[in-house]
Amino acid sequence: MAQMVRVQNFSISSDGYGAGEGQSLDRPFGHADPADFMSWAGATAHWPNRTDPGGSYGLDDYITRDYAFNIGAEIMGRNKFGPQRGPWENYDWQGWWGDTPPFHTPVFVLTHHERPSFTLADTTFHFIDATPKDALARALDAADGKDVRIGGGVATVREFLAADLIDAMHIAVAPVEIGAGERLWDSPSEYDDRFHHEQVPSPSGVVHHFFWRR
Repeated sequence: MAQMVRVQNFSISSDGYGAGEGQSLDRPFGHADPADFMSWAGATAHWPNRTDPGGSYGLDDYITRDYAFNIGAEIMGRNKFGPQRGPWENYDWQGWWGDTPPFHTPVFVLTHHERPSFTLADTTFHFIDATPKDALARALDAADGKDVRIGGGVATVREFLAADLIDAMHIAVAPVEIGAGERLWDSPSEYDDRFHHEQVPSPSGVVHHFFWRR
């Protein structure tokens, strides 16, 4: 089976934003509440960060379980990794996720300011200054035959879409408006020239959009 480049379980608001304004250490999504985007996944039985038993089943849980399926590497932008800008002041910051990040694969962080790689549990972060094409070549090699996930944020997803490097996307549209921030789209129909597109509403209120190459 050929390797694919996927956007998986990427949540945005109903007005198209994947993050708000004013990102900081305490507010990874800026002025937006991350629960506005991710409560549908966090409520499921198979949410990767779940530490207690329970959770819902059904459509949302089925999709949440697909998050890590056949993923061998991830690419993310520096804004997803952390709130710092410019040269690294120090190397103490190791991401939002604590000692056990939820990726469990090599992760390639796109940045103009490289730093040494490091490993937390079974996730190794590499910091590279590369074009989308070159970053993808490295990630595909590291994925060892599995797929590569484009993890975000919005600017990174749009960059890979602009380079026509994405094969499939799952976008979860939450029933909330945030009004400003980083916008993925004005309308999902923007990508209909390159992708087949289906949408499936969930009882949680989220609408799941699936895209795959024509």
